[in-house]
Amino acid sequence: MKVLKQGDIYAPEHLGRKDILIEGSRIARIADHIDEYDRIEEVEKVDLGGRILTPGYMDIHVHITGGGGENGPATRVPEASLSVLVQNGITTVVGLLGTDGITRSLENLLAKARAFNEEGITCRILTGAYGYPSPTITGSVERDIALIDLMVGVKIAMSDHRSSNLTGEQLISLATQARRAGMLSGCCGYVTIHMGSGKARLDPLFYAIDNSDVPVQKFLPTHMGRTRELFEQGLEFVKRGGTIDMTAGLTREELEETADQILSYLKQDPEGLNMTMSSDAYGSAPRFNEKMECVGLTYASPKSLHEQLKVLVCERGASLERVLNLMTKNPARVLGLNGVKGTVAEGADADFVVYDDSMDILHVMAGGRKAVWDKEVIMKGTFEE
Repeated sequence: MKVLKQGDIYAPEHLGRKDILIEGSRIARIADHIDEYDRIEEVEKVDLGGRILTPGYMDIHVHITGGGGENGPATRVPEASLSVLVQNGITTVVGLLGTDGITRSLENLLAKARAFNEEGITCRILTGAYGYPSPTITGSVERDIALIDLMVGVKIAMSDHRSSNLTGEQLISLATQARRAGMLSGCCGYVTIHMGSGKARLDPLFYAIDNSDVPVQKFLPTHMGRTRELFEQGLEFVKRGGTIDMTAGLTREELEETADQILSYLKQDPEGLNMTMSSDAYGSAPRFNEKMECVGLTYASPKSLHEQLKVLVCERGASLERVLNLMTKNPARVLGLNGVKGTVAEGADADFVVYDDSMDILHVMAGGRKAVWDKEVIMKGTFEE
């Protein structure tokens, strides 16, 4: 058991100074003061001294087995490391494939996810990749989601020269399979749609919601800040009940541009309930010329999520509560984990981030365990130094 004392709690709603009792991996109690354990030596007490405490970050778009490869085998991105994720406040991830659904396998993705869960964080995965028909483990998207415990949805690419130029009818079929499988397995069963900068933009998605009975909430288009036109279509999708996912900026210019887009969205939806934000960590960030030839390549980092939060809150004056929604409460809703993840509440998982006075990450807890403490990484992968 542990008692965290006098943290300034953003749950993400601001609760003020509270004590938190942790039993095992869950939050057992939250109160103004929890003093009855003060004299019990076996109960660890941690005085947070009024520092801000938030839910652990939920990053729902991470290439945990590495992405890339658009410029040949030497450009394959390395796998994610546990220590880097927790160092950046991330305690829950959704792993997925990208452009390469051939040399990067779903079997490896599943094994990596199971390793993360054993090592201390929460990981779920998506079947599929950029291409269509989708690569699977069992032979069908529906069977993957229904039969594999960590599989909660499917990934596909759209309006991108690396995609299979998915039609609206094909998207309806894919989403129907994911939804039906989710119903059978008790998971969310959703479709993450990688959005490129192609001319069709969200047109196949609008076709799908106009010509099917699949709930709009089952679609999550991502990288929605890629172009101004795509972002504007995304705002229309939000008005129709959908949720869009923004990718945190990798460079200073991208951090500023993404901040502009998120703030413009928050003017329309002050609560910020129909947007999520993810890092695309370990996914490649290739640059293509007008002939669609790869002329440069880097890859995204988990650190961009917290960096984007700091730009929005510390530099642009956005509400911490609203920005936290994008990476805690809203992803938990997408994944069907309300009340368990993305919140500081009794009965929820004890996943926390604690900031120092500069809003840098000081402590991280995952499932009640110290992952980062006084900025020192404690939770590491099995073979990490």
